[in-house]
Formats: sequence, structure tokens, C-alpha cells
Amino acid sequence: MSQLLNLTRGVDRLGRIAAIALGFFIPISVAIDNLLLAVVLGCFIAGAGYREKVSFVASNPALVIPAALYGLLAVGALHGGAAPGEATQYLGKYADLLLIPVIAAFFRAPSTRRIGLHAFSCAIILTVLLSFAIYAGLLSRLPLFLHDETYAVPFKHSLTHSILVGFGTFMFVHLAISTQSSAARWAWLVLATLALVNITFLVPGRTGYLLLGVLGLYTGFALWRWTGLITILGVAVLGLAIAYHTSDRLHDRIARGLAEYSAQHSGVPTDAGSAVGIRMEFYRNSLAIIRDHPLIGAGTGGFRAAYAEKVKGSGMTPTANPHNEYLLIAVQLGIVGLAAMLYMFWVQWRNAPRLASPLECHLARGLVLTIAIGCLFNSLLLDHTEGLLFAWLTALLHAGLESAGGKR
Repeated sequence: MSQLLNLTRGVDRLGRIAAIALGFFIPISVAIDNLLLAVVLGCFIAGAGYREKVSFVASNPALVIPAALYGLLAVGALHGGAAPGEATQYLGKYADLLLIPVIAAFFRAPSTRRIGLHAFSCAIILTVLLSFAIYAGLLSRLPLFLHDETYAVPFKHSLTHSILVGFGTFMFVHLAISTQSSAARWAWLVLATLALVNITFLVPGRTGYLLLGVLGLYTGFALWRWTGLITILGVAVLGLAIAYHTSDRLHDRIARGLAEYSAQHSGVPTDAGSAVGIRMEFYRNSLAIIRDHPLIGAGTGGFRAAYAEKVKGSGMTPTANPHNEYLLIAVQLGIVGLAAMLYMFWVQWRNAPRLASPLECHLARGLVLTIAIGCLFNSLLLDHTEGLLFAWLTALLHAGLESAGGKR
């Protein structure tokens, strides 16, 4: 009996280590992510205490609803015009939603959550420092690094880099606020400044700028209410004006985006080189597909076929991804799926004040803002890194619900 108990404890310990390590490797390596996910799932299955695990998950809607959304995607695979194997491929990409309760089971202890957040922080710090080193020419692009001649990014493409480092900036600020040590507070603020400079000047992106602005406004309002909101808004406008006039790359990206938006026309094929114009074309055609299949959609994995049919003979560019998660879900699952996705975000926002600490509350709401806004311009839940970031942080932060004074 004691041997079985020791084995169970060993499995649980391995699961916790793998869950923590996952936070470090999400910004770094897809292959290691998948290996660690397999270990976490294996330890969850091999461990004991199934009744306790089920009770823990069932009492926490922030963990249940993502799995329910995945259930809708599984049902959606039973109808529609998806090509053979495409529905299965999409289910595989969305599988992180189903794993949220599994990962959360290993983050019930406050100490494990704290170590997990620090592991993720270390990965963001490493990413920022390597980005500066590459930009300064101090470090050659090693085989592990992403080969991008345009941006100084070590591991991920510029969009993903800006989302990761943008959330990291927000997290560093709140870690500084939450610490009792003056030295640690200054260290976190310095790291936040480095991360902010990195995605403002070295790896600029329109999505990253928007996320920084929204997360900054949230922080100002959450800490100092309307005074903070107005102050942060003023600082953001001033900072954007300075950056716009001092950063040629930022100036060019904003100017090009405005020009591309002005040049696009409804019903006319858009130049494939116009990033903004082509996305507007994707959005319009996706909305038309939703009007054709409003209730249950075109089925999981059915976007490519439905979009190809919509633009057939028009000269417009076919696509498998509208670069908008809301439209992608609505095309596949109709308004039922879209409502489930929005409800998932709402429940996480609503439950955040019931988490174990103000830090976890702010990070949970910051995560919702990051993913919900990012999904307006990208299919983040479909993408590996962003989707796994959402799943891992949701699991870690909302596992603390049972530590919040027993409130349910």
C-alpha cells in the first residue's frame, strides 16, 4: 500500500514539474511543448484521486466551459463540408481547450502556481534579452533560433513575439506591484521597461500596440480607477506620438496600414500584398458565409471549403483562415459556437475576483483582454503558441479558485 502511495505521489510530482516546465517552453519550442503536454496528460491519467479531480473541475466553470466549447467543435465535425481529415486536423489544433482542466489539476497549490508564473517570466526575460542581443549584432542566429531577417526575434514570428512580450510587460508590472521587496519591485519594473522598448522599437506590430494600450488602460483603472485611466491614456497618447515620430518602422507600419484600409473596396478583389485590405476581404466574405449558415455553421474544419465556394469565380483569394477567431468559430459552429466562446471569456472575467490573490485576478483579466482582443485580428485559439498560452494560463490562474476562501 505504501509503495502504491509513493508511486502516486511520484506521478503527481512529475505532473507538477511538467506543468511548470510547460510555462517556460511555450514561448520557446513547439516540440518540447508537445512532449510536456503528453507527460502532463499521462500523469493526470496515471494519478489517483479521480473523484477529487472531477469535483475540482466540475465546481469551476472557468475550467469546464473551454472543454464544453471543444465538445461543440467535436459535434461540429459530424456535419458540414470539410475535406476528409480536415475536421480532425482542426480538432487537434483546438485540443488545448480540452486540456485546461487536466493542466489545472497540477496547479492547485499556491506555491506551484507561483513557480509556474516565474518559469513563464524567465522565458519572456530570455526572449527579450536574446532579441536585444540579435538586434545589436552581439549574437548570431543559432539553429534553435527563428530565421527572420526582418525582426530581431529569437523563437517566434513577430506577431506571436509581440503578444507574448506584451503580456509579459503587463505581468512584470503587476509582479512589481504585488511584491513586498523594494529591490524586487525595481527589478520587475526594469524588466517591464525593457520588454516595452522591445516591442515598441525592435519588434513593432499593430496588434502588439493595441494590446499594450488596452492592458495599460486596464491597469490604470484597476489600480487607481478613473484617475489612473485618464493618466494612463494621456501617457499612452504621448508615448505613441513620440514613438511615431522617432521610430521609422512604427511610422511606416501605421501609415501603410491606413493606406491599405483606404484602398480596399467591397466586392473588388484585393491586392494580395495589402495585409489590411486582404483581411477586410476575408472578414466580409466570412460574414456572408455566417449569414448563409447562421445557427450551426458549416461544420468544424469546414471554413476552407465554405470560403472557396463563396469566392468562386470572383477572383478573390481563397483562404483557410480569416485571421479572426470569432469569425472562424462562427463560420464553423454558427451563433451557438460564437456565444459559447464569448461566454467562456465572460466567465473567466467574472470569476477573476474570486481567485486566490489580487495578482492572479489581474493576470486572469489581462489574459482575457489579450486573447479576446487578439482574436479580432488573428485566430489565436487555433494557433499553437497563443492557444496553448491561453490554455496554460487559464489552468494555472483559475486553479486558484479553490484557494479563494472556499468561495464558489
